[in-house]
This record gives sequence, C-alpha cells and structure tokens, in this order.
Amino acid sequence: MALLGGAAVGLPFAARAQQPAKLPTIGYIGSSVLLVDSPRDVAFLQRLRELGWVEGRTVAIEYRWAENRMERYAEIAAEFVRLKVDVIVAFGTAVPALKQATSVIPIVFTIDGDPVGRGLVASLARPGGNVTGLSAQSTDLVGKRLEILREVLPGLRRLAVMANGGFPGAVQEMGEVQAAAGKLGLQVATSVIRRAEDIAGAFDALNGRADALYVCGDLLAFTNRIRINTLAQGVRLPTIYVTREYVDAGGLMSYGVNYPDLFRRAADFVDKILRGAKPADLPVEQPTKFDFVINLVAAKALGLTVPRMLLARADEVIE
Repeated sequence: MALLGGAAVGLPFAARAQQPAKLPTIGYIGSSVLLVDSPRDVAFLQRLRELGWVEGRTVAIEYRWAENRMERYAEIAAEFVRLKVDVIVAFGTAVPALKQATSVIPIVFTIDGDPVGRGLVASLARPGGNVTGLSAQSTDLVGKRLEILREVLPGLRRLAVMANGGFPGAVQEMGEVQAAAGKLGLQVATSVIRRAEDIAGAFDALNGRADALYVCGDLLAFTNRIRINTLAQGVRLPTIYVTREYVDAGGLMSYGVNYPDLFRRAADFVDKILRGAKPADLPVEQPTKFDFVINLVAAKALGLTVPRMLLARADEVIE
C-alpha cells in the first residue's frame, strides 16, 4: 500500500519533468485562404527549415487566414496577443491593426508598398519600434508598368486607374500612377471603388474614356479579379496589374515583385528575431526579384499584337 501510494504521488512530478519546453511560436497571418497563399507559404516554411526551424520540433506556428476581409486583422491580432506568440508575420495591410494590439511582440511584414509613408516604420534603415520587413518599391514599379503598357499600345493617350478608396495603400498608388502618367503626357480617368457592387458601375463610367486600365492592388481588387477582367474584356480595355494572379485570372499583363521570394526572405527576419535580434535594429529590405507576365490569350481577345521584344523580356507568357 505504501509503495503504491508513493508511486502515485510521484507520477505527476515525473510527468511534469518529462514535458518538453514550450516551443517558440510564430503567429502567421495569410491575407486570403490557404489555397491562394500556398506558394508563398511554402517558400516561407522552406526557408525556415533551412535555418533550423522545423515546425512541431523546434518551432510552433499558429496559422490564421484573413479570408480577404480586412476586419479580420484586428480579431487575429487580439488572439495572437492572448496566445503570447513570439513573432507575428503578415502582409503590410495587417500591420496597423497589429500595432494597435501590441507594441511588444515583434512584427515582420512580408511586403508593403510604402512602409515609411504609411507610418509602419520610422525609416527603412532604422525601423524603430516592434516592426520591420520588406518594402515593395511601389513608386518605381508604377513607372515601369506604364512603360510596358506603352510598348503594347504605342498610341496610348488615355489611362484609366481603378483603386479601392477604402484602402490607403491603393489610394497612394493611384496618386503615384497619376503623377507618372502626367509626366508621360497621358490623360488619366480615376475610378474609385469601395465594395464589389461598385465595380460594374465603374466600368460603365469608364467605357469610351480610356485606352487601357491600371488596377491598383488590394484585397478588394484581388478578390474580384475575375469580374474585373471579364468587364474589362467587355469594354475592350487592356489591363495591367501588380501581381501575376490577376493575369492567371484573365488579365493582360502584370509586373511586380516576386512574392514567394519576399516570403522566403521574411523567414530570415523571423530567424534573427527568434535568436534575439530586435525589429528596431533590422533595416527594412527592398525586393530583388520581379515577375513580368503576359497573357497572349487575353491579347488575342483584345485584338492586340504584343511586340516580340516584349515577349522575350517576359518571365512567363500564357498561351
């Protein structure tokens, strides 16, 4: 009896002694859903493994998906604070909500068009606070996209620009497009949308007023990319976008940063932070890889001939 009683008393202490130490935890926010974000997520996880962080062995990851709804960011941020994660990884669009929720937990943004202008960091070289990550060089890319449009449409005179007026990043990009177009002598017709129901009316208003359409990137446009492409084809407007997903959905062209590469590099920030570095001491980095994608199926439907030299420069041509 005494032996059994002693053994019973000792069991809880032995069990506690054998419990593994709590793994460092990453709070990972996908802007969309798992299926859409997959290539980016894979690049992030692969780089983490290369750096010695194996999910379930040396690190834990709490995944949350915003499902293309910006209001989800605040909910997820509050949850991560309750969970006391060690670092949070997210798109720049989520950072304002994350900063409101915590000034302590390190935050790594995978991409943002203008992190200084939007107040995410104090400067690229010295971010300050608990936030750092990767910038998209949006101003430079806007000019490049307009150059590409002019190569496909030498007679381009009138440009339509569509942006979500409820998203500061898209509004800022629209301003950059207007400035760059002005330098090229282009007339600009702006189209501001705030919800999916505004898109059809926006195309009705643009019909006959533009030679091409530039769509500023954000969750609203991304979620409705098939509808936007269908309506653009209906009014015979060639389109240019910020990422290849729009072209996969029927758009004409895209030029922008290579997202999987940025997510891969975001893992390096996470590695340094988990090993003791402070976000304030990690400079915001610039993209080094860019994707130029052309959809010849869309070009044919619009009656356009894409110059051979431009096709040769493309990273991918959809036929």
